[in-house]
Formats: sequence, C-alpha cells, structure tokens
Amino acid sequence: MVGGGAAGLSAGLTLARARRDVLVLDAGEPRNAPAEGVHGFLTRDGIAPAELTALGREEVTRYGGQVRSGRAVSARRTAGGFTVRTADGDELTARRLILASGVAEEFPDVDGLRERWGRDVVHCPYCHGWEVRDRAIGILATGPFGVHQAQMLRQWSDDVTLFLHTAPDPTDEEWERLAARGIAVVDGEVAGLEVTDDALSGVRLASGRVVAREAVVVLPRAVAGGALLDGLGLEIVEHPTGVATQLDTDPTGRTAVPGVWAAGNLRDPMATVVASAASGVTAAMAVNGDLITSETDRAVALRRGDPFSAASEARVAALVAGDRAHGLSAAGSRT
Repeated sequence: MVGGGAAGLSAGLTLARARRDVLVLDAGEPRNAPAEGVHGFLTRDGIAPAELTALGREEVTRYGGQVRSGRAVSARRTAGGFTVRTADGDELTARRLILASGVAEEFPDVDGLRERWGRDVVHCPYCHGWEVRDRAIGILATGPFGVHQAQMLRQWSDDVTLFLHTAPDPTDEEWERLAARGIAVVDGEVAGLEVTDDALSGVRLASGRVVAREAVVVLPRAVAGGALLDGLGLEIVEHPTGVATQLDTDPTGRTAVPGVWAAGNLRDPMATVVASAASGVTAAMAVNGDLITSETDRAVALRRGDPFSAASEARVAALVAGDRAHGLSAAGSRT
C-alpha cells in the first residue's frame, strides 16, 4: 500500500487478516491533518486525525503487517510484480499495488485562506457542517459548484452568504432558488479573510468592503497525479463535478494497469474518511481474490505439468488425508 491514511491502513488491515504479506508505506501527510477531528466515522466521531492513523497502524501491525514511514517517488513493473522506489533511495517489491496516496489541493489565491484551513475554513458539510452550525457562513465560490454548496450549507445555518468571487453569475433559476432560501449573494472578488482574536470575523473584498462572517466554506481543486502515477502509465480523469481530477478505476478500485488498485481520495476526491476506509477494504478484497486466482492457476499448471511426480502425489495425499496421514489422527495412532 502506498499511503497510510484511512484508505491505505484499512486495505493493509484487511490483507494482513487475510494472511498476506503487507507493507504500508506512509509519507505522513494526510489530507485531513489540519482538521480538529474526524466526523461521521461511526464509533470514532470527533477523533483527531493523528490518533485515528496511530490506532490504524497498531491494528495493521497486530496482524503481522508492516507500516513504514517514507515517500514513494516512482514505481515500475518487474517480472515478479512491481518495484517502488522511496525518496530515501530504497527499493521495495510487491506482487500487487494499492495506491492510496491521496490528492493535492489547490487553493484560491485568497489571503489567510490556507492558514485557517480545517478550523473555521472548511469544505465538506458532512464533515464539518455540525461544527459551524448556526454561524454566519460564507461560501467562497470558484465555479458553478458554489451555488450547490450554498444550498447545502443552508441546512446547517439560516445565515448563509454566497461570495461569487471568480464563479460565473448564477442562472435565472439559481437566482430564484437562492432567494427562496434567503441566501445573500455578494459580487466581486474576495481578497482575504479578517481574523479577530484567532477567530474568523469577516471576508474582505478586493474593493475593501468587509462582510462579517464566522466561517467560510471553500472547495479547493483536488488534483491527482505525480511521478508515481505517471511511471505506471495510469490515466487521470476529470471528476464528474468538474472540481477535481481522479484516477480512473472500476468499482473495486482496479485500474487499467494490471496488478494496480487505487483507494481513498485518489479514486474519489469527494469521499469522506469513512468512505475512503471502505474503499480500502474493497480494494484489498479484490487484491486478495486476484492473488488467490493467480496462485490457483499456478498450482493447476504445476499439477498438469507432472501429475504423477513424487511431489505432486505427496501434495494430493496430504490434502486428502489431512490429519489422518500415515494412520495418525489428532487423538493418536490407530491400528
């Protein structure tokens, strides 16, 4: 597994419990690191991201899996599978790869936005909507999706303002729907955020006007890619919403490159932490099934090659006799 967040660790745990040799390579830069807590994860709601991954590491190693700190910088196919090279120059080999390295986020050029990220600047209503409920919320729109975000956040607060920023003007129907929900709209680009006593207090427009707000919702563009994916020849596609790119996979996470799966935000940049963990489990189950098929194919080929060899006869006898081999049972010898 390349990536030690919820997706990679869940995949590692599933495969370790399936008695597979597992190595999780973790660069230690989870996407949700700035967040105060993980939400919507049953039995773990509110847990700090670092604590969640620490618990996950312990669970993977409990079943014999390995978790190693390091950054994967390249990967290549070999006769036996794959070789992954780390930033430290180490080369790790594997028969199958699960990529769960996440995505990079590109923020709008707004002063103070990144510094408040994960605190009073958030992106996902299901992850953080409860934490900003009933506050004065601003939606920083960078594209058509901003109108949808404003309508979503209206569920958590009756004081929502849509800042059009660099987004196109809403359609006539969108204007009507915004007005019907009492969502204010502010035209003009946003220059920065106002902070008072280490708390967001307003949104500053390029004109100098400040609109009082206590929380801001923005959707950075999530970008999948990098040398690791390029080296494997993996295809990056646009997310259906147009706000991100992702690795193209089937529902199990299988990519177009044989032997390579993807999980987590790399294959779905909109997935929450619990959804990312679930995708790691799904990919791991698919990998284990693929390995079982491959191992069975080899066993059949070997048997067909010389079905009456001493080694083949011994394997068959052991499988048929089980613990009764050579007249011995679990209770002792029999005559």
